[in-house]
Amino acid sequence: MRSGIIYGFVLLSIIASSCMKDDELWQRAEVAPADSPSGVFIVNEGNFMYNNASLSYYDTETNEVYNDIFFTTNGLPLGDVAISMSIRDSLGYVVVNNSGKINILDINNFEYRGKITGLTSPRYIHFINDTKAYVSDLYAQAISIINPALMELTGSIDLRNNASPYNQHPTEQMVEYGSYVFTNCWSFDNKIMLIDTYDDSVVDSMEVYLQPRSMVMDRYNSLWVLTDGGYEGNPLGYEAPALMRIDAATMSTEMVWRFDKGDWPSGLELNGRRDTLYFINGDVYRHAVLSESAPEVFIESPYNDSAAAGGGFYGLGVDPYSSEVYVADAIDNVQPGVVYRYSHAAVPVDTFRVGIMPGSFCFK
Repeated sequence: MRSGIIYGFVLLSIIASSCMKDDELWQRAEVAPADSPSGVFIVNEGNFMYNNASLSYYDTETNEVYNDIFFTTNGLPLGDVAISMSIRDSLGYVVVNNSGKINILDINNFEYRGKITGLTSPRYIHFINDTKAYVSDLYAQAISIINPALMELTGSIDLRNNASPYNQHPTEQMVEYGSYVFTNCWSFDNKIMLIDTYDDSVVDSMEVYLQPRSMVMDRYNSLWVLTDGGYEGNPLGYEAPALMRIDAATMSTEMVWRFDKGDWPSGLELNGRRDTLYFINGDVYRHAVLSESAPEVFIESPYNDSAAAGGGFYGLGVDPYSSEVYVADAIDNVQPGVVYRYSHAAVPVDTFRVGIMPGSFCFK
């Protein structure tokens, strides 16, 4: 009964938000701000072109979940397809891909603090300092440079490559290494780019396996890259996905683990000590960064098709403080999703409902 009520509420929210203008304020009852200093934000993508992305907050001390906190607190829809969230000081920056913007809120009371617009198809934000951050982009063929303090777009790093219709360097995630930032070029591409943050220029690049989807930097300065291999009929190619370990200093490949062709690995994450990897490939897998063995199953998926790309286990987050693991289940990509919370030893801790297509986590 409870899930039915939640589902009905979400449907009404979809109908209402589809009629709203992006900047139009609506009177809504406020949600109680989180009293505890620790919690996790769940970014719910929503459905493409439905303007039903949402943000949930889960109090890790009380196990209380607050859904649709951005709209309920501010009377503003979050936007169309929310991809990621990052925290800088007391502000949360929610990147909303198809709306071409970043919404900014207070992480303690969820109140709206502003937005950054003028972006093409933003994906992730990476802070260089208090006055400069990079924003990756799917279609701009550039990384946007913003001033978080002024909430303004200040420049860009040109990544255009006119050699072919593909390999146009659509940037995705970013990780820092000294005064440099690595970014992976995921969609129809096979490059890792190295950017000098002093002069905002591309200084090097390397070719990896097809479609590097996510990456992290471990405690030993090894860059781990997870590729998805493309898909059948992909004009750029179709191959077995790979997990790669790359020496960040030399940009040389140290190890490669290949999956089966047709697998669809995603969501590469590190634990709090940055010595253990986690990712989704149907099931949730775990791999110690110093291990030479194959990754091992950490949490089994309840779905029969372990390589299902539609619905099912969809997002992954690892608490950097407790190393607890959060798994987002999109179910059928239509109804509100579910999040499973596990201890670092894979012991179930809690299960709770969130918004449609929960895809990423941000820890407070």
